[in-house]
Amino acid sequence: MSTPIIQVNELSKTYRLGGLGLRSFIEDLKSSAKKFGVLVKENANSQRFKALDKVSFDIEEGEVVGIIGRNGAGKSTLLKILSRITEPSSGSARYTGRVASLLEVGTGFHGEMTGRENIFLNGSLYGLTRKEIASKVDSIIEFAQINEFIDTPVKRYSSGMFVRLAFAVASHLEPEILIIDEVLAVGDVDFQKRCISKMGEINKSGKTILIVSHNMAT
Repeated sequence: MSTPIIQVNELSKTYRLGGLGLRSFIEDLKSSAKKFGVLVKENANSQRFKALDKVSFDIEEGEVVGIIGRNGAGKSTLLKILSRITEPSSGSARYTGRVASLLEVGTGFHGEMTGRENIFLNGSLYGLTRKEIASKVDSIIEFAQINEFIDTPVKRYSSGMFVRLAFAVASHLEPEILIIDEVLAVGDVDFQKRCISKMGEINKSGKTILIVSHNMAT
């Protein structure tokens, strides 16, 4: 039996409520100490919010998984942990292969750089060589439909242009796992249809997709 491409085991994430300050810094030191097996006395007065509570699941290679839940249910927190943007408080999340994430508008883009420069920046972050990225640039630009703006700094892009370029980059860099939050809602209907079609193509090639959406039809 093959090993699942994503394995989540007893995953929990707790956030501290309230403002930042010396007490917050001390709490962070305690948290780091506990990871190294040091016994630390908990502060009974600290206010905490549990975003995830012992979540476990496996996802097989080639599956498409929709993550559904009300606002505040922990969907985005789960995706951020899987994308290695934030660490879990306890438990583990393991995966095999390259991951491309599209979580928030503008994530991973440098505002002062042009769209073209950001394509190369993101490609290098995904581990591709400059030659590999260059071979995909034209198809990325064509999919995003921002040809006349591609050499303009992305800080001047609208949210819709940001999402079009970000999805085009993530979907064309051949990840084994594609993780998408509900940012596609920013795009127009035509763009959303093209995204769904593109994800279908990615899945047919044997890739794995996780998507958060409040649109049950999606």
